Amino acid sequence: MSSSDTVVSIHPYFRVPAALIEQTRAGCAKFIEQTQVEPGCLYYGFSFADEVMHCREGYADAEALLTHLQNVGGLIEALLGTGVTIERLEVHGPAEELEKLRGPMADLSPQFFVLDSGFRR
Repeated sequence: MSSSDTVVSIHPYFRVPAALIEQTRAGCAKFIEQTQVEPGCLYYGFSFADEVMHCREGYADAEALLTHLQNVGGLIEALLGTGVTIERLEVHGPAEELEKLRGPMADLSPQFFVLDSGFRR
């Protein structure tokens, strides 16, 4: 594994009441539109399994992830105000980048996964 790898990914899993699935799916477009302008975002999208929504997203580094959280903070608050809840939140990446996130993300109580081995192209 190269020490130059700074990529971090965040994996929020949301519980969406059945009555809100279609409304929530439609609202994903706002998140995508707002995120597309972030230069540090490498990929971003939503997937669904029954009443669970997952946002699949990756960022160039910890700073890009923090920028994203600021950018979509209002949208997340609005989403959570509808009755959607965060079921689980994971953050994956190199130890050096995760250390930059532990303090700023503490209120979200994520589970941090330290990259152990692998490669990135």
